[in-house]
Amino acid sequence: MAVTKLQDDIGAYLQDQEKELVQRAYVFAAKAHEGQYRLSGEEYIHHPVAVARILSELEGDADTLAAALLHDVVEDTDVTLEEIRQEFGPEIARLVDGVTKLSRIQFHSRVEEQVSNLRKMFLAMAEDWRVVVIRLADRLHNLRTLGALPVEKQKQTAEETLDIYAPLAHRLGIWRFKWELEDLSFRYLYPEDYRSLAEQISAKRSEREAEVAMVISRLQASLQEHGIQAEVQGRAKNLYSIYRKMKRQAIDISQIYDLLAVRVIVATVSDCYEVLGLAHTLWKPMPGRFKDYIAMPKPNGYQSLHTTVLGPLGKPFEIQIRTRDMDRTAEYGSAAHWKYKEGKADQSFDQKMSWLRQLLDWQREMTDAGEFMEALKLDLFNDEVFVFTPKGDVIDLPVGSTPLDFAYRIHTDVGHQCVGAKVNGRLVPLSYKLNTGDIVEILTSRQSSGPSRDWLDIVKTSTARSKIRAYFRKLLREEDIARGKAALENEVQQKLGVKLADLIEAGVASNVLKKLNYHDFQSLYAAISYGGISAVHVTTRLREEALKAAPDLLPKREETPKAAPKKPRGPEEAVIVKGMDGILVRLAQCCSPLPGDQIIGYITRGRGVTIHRLDCPTLLSLTDTERFIEATWKAEVRASYPVEILVEGEDRPGLFAEVTSVIASMGSNITNATARGCPDGTARITIQFETHDLNELRKVVAGIRQVEGIAAVKRVFGKGR
Repeated sequence: MAVTKLQDDIGAYLQDQEKELVQRAYVFAAKAHEGQYRLSGEEYIHHPVAVARILSELEGDADTLAAALLHDVVEDTDVTLEEIRQEFGPEIARLVDGVTKLSRIQFHSRVEEQVSNLRKMFLAMAEDWRVVVIRLADRLHNLRTLGALPVEKQKQTAEETLDIYAPLAHRLGIWRFKWELEDLSFRYLYPEDYRSLAEQISAKRSEREAEVAMVISRLQASLQEHGIQAEVQGRAKNLYSIYRKMKRQAIDISQIYDLLAVRVIVATVSDCYEVLGLAHTLWKPMPGRFKDYIAMPKPNGYQSLHTTVLGPLGKPFEIQIRTRDMDRTAEYGSAAHWKYKEGKADQSFDQKMSWLRQLLDWQREMTDAGEFMEALKLDLFNDEVFVFTPKGDVIDLPVGSTPLDFAYRIHTDVGHQCVGAKVNGRLVPLSYKLNTGDIVEILTSRQSSGPSRDWLDIVKTSTARSKIRAYFRKLLREEDIARGKAALENEVQQKLGVKLADLIEAGVASNVLKKLNYHDFQSLYAAISYGGISAVHVTTRLREEALKAAPDLLPKREETPKAAPKKPRGPEEAVIVKGMDGILVRLAQCCSPLPGDQIIGYITRGRGVTIHRLDCPTLLSLTDTERFIEATWKAEVRASYPVEILVEGEDRPGLFAEVTSVIASMGSNITNATARGCPDGTARITIQFETHDLNELRKVVAGIRQVEGIAAVKRVFGKGR
């Protein structure tokens, strides 16, 4: 029976009292699940036993194995969690409760629900990571028996595994789980590709195995000659990683040379480096293909030497060299050293799990669901590079990271005040792609003007991107508050004949604030600026409240100043031309300046002054420099200006609607919009709309950049319109 095999598995490493606990859990679960069967037709108890056996391969502690045996009892039987607590104690009950809650999480829902569910999973991991390891083992056995389910359910489970569970196994360093989770999911999600790849690999298997045998034989002879005790074994690359590499690099199977590799397991760290020297003596090492993960371990604790050499047949060949303890960590990751054995905390384990605490810190800062999903893809599931601070501390970052990502990983202020970077002692652009082993120094200045919006196109990590966006959100909010307050003060003075400050002091404004459901005046001012509420509406409510609560504040009706007749607010009102009052002013169509752009005037012959952006290319062709004149924007005039943008992105259904809805939601009036698909699968959307100033345009552009599949958003000038 399966339970007998489980008893054999745990007999080698658990104490008698611990084995008795596992046996009690089995008897309890078998009784609870009596009469229940899986879709495959087998008795249900076989599943929890299989999950416990998977965990016994990792030498899971007794509490973990007991919880694995009991993990479906509360969910699928009449047994309560309180009964589990009374029978097995609070520790096992807590593990069972955690696994039960995780089993209810669905990851194929919409993005917001996915994010909420992922956060629940990470919080569960932070409380006790064994909960997620049990869940991983549960998912692995379910995949092994997935054939009994309908095809649609097979694909859904496989996709969820590739998206969530396999990357988690990767981060925990449990490679045994990761490889099998990936290959089984690959088999069900892409059955034709799986079958084709498996056949191609099988066709060349004997040839590759012969080459591996030659390498192993020659290496073993050299090790024996130098008196090094070692175990040498061949290792096959898992199918899904081969498939991903072929897709990513657009190559076929004949161009992949690391289908098989050699692993050398030795006794000591010094032996590792000695074997490396022997390997490089026997075969020529390939430049740039050596990685020392012993000196610079991965965040999940992985340590090994990796080198690629030209093998006996002249083909590249990977050799991995590690100690026995490193090999166990490589296979079982964080589970190689169960934190809760004998109730003792493991400091090195805490360090290895620091990435999880870091992720939880970041996700608390991110309120946007799409931003959090982006963080997962970039920071949780990506390969890493390992770089040094000038003091020698190791910082891990996703592949493709830049000095800006490094700066924001160190501290938010270091990122905001960054003015340059040195890598290995020489100045590099901020867009420089960091490589493992680089020594990175960030140059900062307290006089820095802060982040540039262009940095959003440079940084790789979601941490950096989130902090840059937060900076601009705060900056724009401060500008919104000032602009909204000025608009309300002006409206109140014109329509009510009193100062806004007097209404605030009398408590009238506070009453209106509560009725309009705003927490503070800053939020109200900001809302007026971005169009959430109008100054006219607020002023009307202020008048109603003042008539009830403080009528003496308002002047008598006959004293109330009459509103001046409205005149259309055109560019002549928005621009001040130095030394020229009442002159005809128009905005140049070649550069379409907006309030916020730096501008200059050009005195035309008989058509007044034309206002150009200071960087307008047309200015280069205007040779009569004496006709240039200083011009500035009036701060108090708010008018509408035409602007055009070009949006480029993935050609998919709904893209046009999503982009235009972003603009409409921000209160901008769209005057024209066209879209066309391109042969390369991209779409180009041209949109003309009205905006009030450069900051408002930047908000619109930032909002469009949040739409899925957007590659670029550009402002169009002149003939491009």
